Amino acid sequence: MLIGNKPFEPGKRTYIMGILNVTPDSFSDGGCYTSMAEALHHAGEMAEEGADILDIGGESTRPGHVAVTLEEEISRVIHIIKAIRCEIDIPISIDTCKAEVAEEAIIAGAAMINDVWGFRKDPAMAAVAAKYDVACCLMHNQDKPVYNDLIEDIKTALKDSVEIALKKGVKKDKIILDPGVGFGKTYEQNLEVMRNLQYFKQIGFPLLLGTSRKSMVGNALELPVDQRVEGTLATSVIGISKGVDFVRVHDVKENIRACRMADVIYRSCMD
Repeated sequence: MLIGNKPFEPGKRTYIMGILNVTPDSFSDGGCYTSMAEALHHAGEMAEEGADILDIGGESTRPGHVAVTLEEEISRVIHIIKAIRCEIDIPISIDTCKAEVAEEAIIAGAAMINDVWGFRKDPAMAAVAAKYDVACCLMHNQDKPVYNDLIEDIKTALKDSVEIALKKGVKKDKIILDPGVGFGKTYEQNLEVMRNLQYFKQIGFPLLLGTSRKSMVGNALELPVDQRVEGTLATSVIGISKGVDFVRVHDVKENIRACRMADVIYRSCMD
């Protein structure tokens, strides 16, 4: 799998996606990296700590977030993507569910689309991914946490996302799946997803896990968002034990250390 010009070998080791939210209202780091200087500094920090991908988002996806216009989202991310591409040699992912934002971000230098609606919200998104031959992460999401069979329903929805992508010409080796911890699920359902991550691997694609600092961790440990690092590390390691290939995190250095240790145990790998 190529993301940008970088080769990735899912199964060999765990890859780290560092989060860079250039938003004023993200649940964990909203307002921290809205200026060019702040964003570039943090991007450089994460790259130096060993992040394999930077995931840049211009619209919060936290529960109850206020939607932003297409123009506002583009204005938040494009100049920062261009600046990072000029200064740091690392693949960039655009975290968006809008096809026009994704296309502008790719033109600016992004090499991956991370869509929290798995190509099921904007019908043009899959065509953009195919047109530019970029990698894509397709996440499970739904409006209400109502399921007939939680794990099977998520698997079915992820398969639907894959079909949407393939029908528009996205290559199989460009697809990553994300079961969507924290999206359209209750606390108990999120825990059930964590317990059953191995079943999503059966679909046949690399798996990304995004639990960093989320309410599942906060509820379990009764801790505020700025004290959820250790809980996040536990979920990263559990994910690796169940076959996860990518973890999307705020705290890169800490997760890299935990993931490397888990890789030594579960993948017999020191790389």
